[in-house]
Amino acid sequence: MYHGTDYYHINSLLSEEERLVQDSVRQFVEEQYLPFVAEYHQKSIFPKEMSLKLGAMGLLGVTVPEEYGGPGLSYTVYGLAMQELERGDSGLRSFASVQGSLVMYPIYKYGSEEQKKYWLPLLAKGEKIGCFGLTEADHGSDPGGMLTRAEKTAEGWLLNGSKMWITNGTLADVAVVWAKTEKGIRGFLVEKERKGFEARVIKGKFSLRASDTAELSFQDCLIPHENQLPGAIGLRAPLSCLNEARYGIAWGAMGAAMACYDEALQYAQSRIQFDKPIAAFQITQLKLVEMLTEITKGQLLNYQLGRMKDAGEARFYHVSMAKRNNVHQALQIARSARSILAANGITDEYQVIRHLLNLESVYTYEGTHDIHTLIIGQEITGISAFR
Repeated sequence: MYHGTDYYHINSLLSEEERLVQDSVRQFVEEQYLPFVAEYHQKSIFPKEMSLKLGAMGLLGVTVPEEYGGPGLSYTVYGLAMQELERGDSGLRSFASVQGSLVMYPIYKYGSEEQKKYWLPLLAKGEKIGCFGLTEADHGSDPGGMLTRAEKTAEGWLLNGSKMWITNGTLADVAVVWAKTEKGIRGFLVEKERKGFEARVIKGKFSLRASDTAELSFQDCLIPHENQLPGAIGLRAPLSCLNEARYGIAWGAMGAAMACYDEALQYAQSRIQFDKPIAAFQITQLKLVEMLTEITKGQLLNYQLGRMKDAGEARFYHVSMAKRNNVHQALQIARSARSILAANGITDEYQVIRHLLNLESVYTYEGTHDIHTLIIGQEITGISAFR
């Protein structure tokens, strides 16, 4: 049984409720996900029934208030949950992160009361699945250059364009789609049955294989006026949603790192070479010490960021620092763990290679490492390097 990695006793700083959530999600991943994830990875599928299981545990829209069907818990609880889910796989955390931070959050923050009351309880239970359509094939780091357009007509909004690399895309019952209008960027709710809306799975992935990734296309897709998110005005709206997701990623990356470290440590203690375990060799110990040190630093970064989020004190650049650091370090940890496992580290009998491949995507999605560098750089210097 996995007991976690907590070298600096950070768990002692958590409340009883926070520890309970962490333990329950950890057990769920251990019993109901890890025994099957190698198959999901091999077949490149995300099991749709997982949506209902996550919903039953209150892991979809963790911070959404109870009046709209969510558990109404803290950001620290949300972070701990994402950490444990990504210990299973980045695809599992991505599903919950997109559902909660990129679909439920914009509906809660920018939606009408009718939109909130209809969609949020269904999404929280996992009875409905959502996706977030912002990125386009030629507009990733610069979403403001999007080509997707929404034209207002007497009958509703006429949507034309496409979105790329959309998590949950073919599973989704509703897409939160961002498009340019005469009055700037606006957000819309597009149900999957709308004529002119198509979601196509992206094939050939070597990363995030246990996740649904799609391309969305809209060809004269007519949606009702009431499907516009009334409070979503300008690029700031979708960027605020990304900030919520990036927060969860910062925690999730440490979950993946913890999984790699734990596996590498156990392997090093049991693998015999030259008549002794490889954990006895100085270079292996150096790798393990560096891995544990970076995990501990990332955990402390997450803990303080969580407390700042709960106090309403965290800004987007604080989130950027945690996402940037933690994903980078998790990727390095995965690579180091793979080297300890040597040839065994490239087979799916072990977790390391799956996490390593996944983290290559996490490193660049929800804001690349370089973009987060510039976000922080702009904040500390007062000078934008984007343009």
